[in-house]
This record gives sequence, structure tokens and C-alpha cells, in this order.
Amino acid sequence: MSAMRRPRGRVLLTGVAVLTALLAQACGTDSGTAESSRKETYRAVTQALDTVVRSGFPGAQAVFDGPDGHHVLTAGAGDLSTGAPIPADARVRIGSNTKTFIATVVLQLVGEGRVELDAPIERYLPGVVRGNGNDGNRVTVRQLLQHTSGLPDYLAGRDPAAPGSEQLTADSGRLRSAHYEPADLVRIAMAMPPQFEPGARSVYTNTNYILLGMLIQQVTGRPAAAEVGTRILEPLGLHDTYFPDSRETGIRGPHPRGYHEVDGHREDYTELDPSWADTAGAMIATPTDLNRFFTALLAGKLLPPAQLTEMKKTVPWDRGEPGSGYGLGLIRQASSCGKEVWGHGGSIPGFGTHTGVAADGTAVVVTVNQLLADRTASDVVTKAFDTAFCS
Repeated sequence: MSAMRRPRGRVLLTGVAVLTALLAQACGTDSGTAESSRKETYRAVTQALDTVVRSGFPGAQAVFDGPDGHHVLTAGAGDLSTGAPIPADARVRIGSNTKTFIATVVLQLVGEGRVELDAPIERYLPGVVRGNGNDGNRVTVRQLLQHTSGLPDYLAGRDPAAPGSEQLTADSGRLRSAHYEPADLVRIAMAMPPQFEPGARSVYTNTNYILLGMLIQQVTGRPAAAEVGTRILEPLGLHDTYFPDSRETGIRGPHPRGYHEVDGHREDYTELDPSWADTAGAMIATPTDLNRFFTALLAGKLLPPAQLTEMKKTVPWDRGEPGSGYGLGLIRQASSCGKEVWGHGGSIPGFGTHTGVAADGTAVVVTVNQLLADRTASDVVTKAFDTAFCS
């Protein structure tokens, strides 16, 4: 998942004093009203988090940052074996929020004149997008960023793996310990035909962001993780955010346990090799760091105005709620109260995160430490996120 006259003589002094007193009372009333409103919001969000836990999630947490300061609300358990709650400074796997970091670096390169948004990916990765009807000459950098490329996904996602394909299934036990390089993931995708003609529509596809990570390395001569570190993490002081090292399976620092249901049984899924997610979803961060990142991005601290404007040009997409839209690695979130909220979100076995920033500068991350397949259960998490902005 913001923010009185000078007397002209003795006769006016009393009036000024009265006015000052009235203003003080008004400010006090406004302050009291604002404080009451904040308490009501936190009470409503706490109730929503309790509902999340009752619906089957082990634990849930909402972290607020912005004009009203830093607030953490937690329900349920971060560790089912001990009953301990999700730590206030917990690091979690952030899944597809990674895409916004990658998109930001790509758009920085655009602003530097090193990448053209509407150039074909073939210019930067010659011969990589090829085979079975896939053609890098017909797919642009913008289309990769906005999921309008039509390229097949190496990850099966919501649907079963395509018959006869090598598509990966994120929650398979085999994938937990398997290691992949980006070229391996692209090879799996290129063995399948395109989903649709480039530019025809937007279908969320992880292959797009694996290719964008490869583009960053090709253009800069450094791994995408290193560029994210130099261009975003270090300048913003995001010390609790990182890409796992090659074959690193754990989570550094304080963190909850992440759970996943396998064959009807809940398993501790905290440790896994996220190489299959790579620049599409492998990063780890704290909610506080995520709030800082999205706030800085939307405030124009990471991109020139022209590139931020491009990033916020959205199209309808296949996974969006009514009223939402997908930009260039950034989502305009739907809200029940009509507030404009920008962020992304991410899911990976063990963790789910909803991220967003409202126009007043309020940033919120809602985290759960298990993914549930049941749509009704997932909807209560979305409701908790909406409550944070609209209660």
C-alpha cells in the first residue's frame, strides 16, 4: 500500500486576544477531532486484522507511516510454535513489490537516456526473446513494464501449468530448494507461444520483470540487485531491504515465520530459495522500509517528473479490482471511499503484502504470514487494507 493579523491600535488589542483565544480553541477542537479520527481508524483496522486472523491466517499486521507518525497494529501469531506476534520491525518476503523497485531503476535509466521506453527489447537483449512466435523486435520496454507484452509466463500462477510445458508452480515442494538463473526462467517461457499480440491487453506476467532485470544488467554492466542497492536502498537508507544472496534460503534479522498449505496441511515455509522469483519477486524488506520507498517514489524523489508521469499512466489489467489500473510497475489501487492510493503488493509462499500511499502522504503496509487460496479469505485482507485508508 499528508498534511493566522497584526493589531492597529489599543482598541483592536482585545479583539486580537479574543481572536487568538478562539483560534486556539478551534485548533484544539481540530486537534481533538483529528486525534479521535485517528483512534477510530486504528480501532477499525485492529478489528479488520482480527477478522483476517479469524478467517484462517496465522497473523496479520498493519504499519502506518506519514503525517500522523509511525504506528504498528498486530493480530494473531507470527510464530505458531510460540504464539509470539509478528515483530514490529519484522522483515518479510515482499514478493511482487520487487517489481516496483525494478521498474524504478529502468525508468531512471530512461531518464538518463540509456534506455528508450518504446524501443524493442531486442535492442538491449538481442536474441533472448525468440522462439515459438515470441519476437523481441515486436515487444517494447514499456510493454514489459506494463504487462502488455503478451509473452508467456514461466510461472503457472493462478492457473495450472500449461499442458506439456515446463512452467513452474510456486507452491510446489520441489521449487523450495531448486535454484534457477534468469536465463533458465526465460527459456521456460520461450518454449511456449505468446499469450496474445503485444499491446492488446495487460495480463500480469512474471517473465516481463525477469527480462527487465536482465536489461538492467546488460545496460549498466552490474546485476539488477546491485543497481537497486546503489540507486534506491542506499540513498533512502533502506537498511532492512535486500535481495537474498544466491542460494540464500533464510530471512536475516527479526522476522515472523511464513506458512503455506501443502496437501491440506499447514507447513512452515519460511526457508526457501527464491531464485525462481528473482527480479519479479525475490526481495525482502520491512513494512517501514516499504512505506519509505513508496512515499519517496510518489513524492518524486527517485524519478524525474517525466518518468514518474509515465509510471502513473495506467491500463486495465487482469488482476485488478474495479477502479484499479496498472502503470509501469505501479498500481493505482481501488478504494471504497474514492481515495487515490498508489502502490503495488506482493505474494509469495509464506507471505502476502498490500502496499499503498494516499495523496495526504499516509503510507500503509498490511502483511499476512500465509497465503490462502480461498478468495473469501483473501478478500478480508483487501478489506483490512481498504479500512486503513477509508475507515
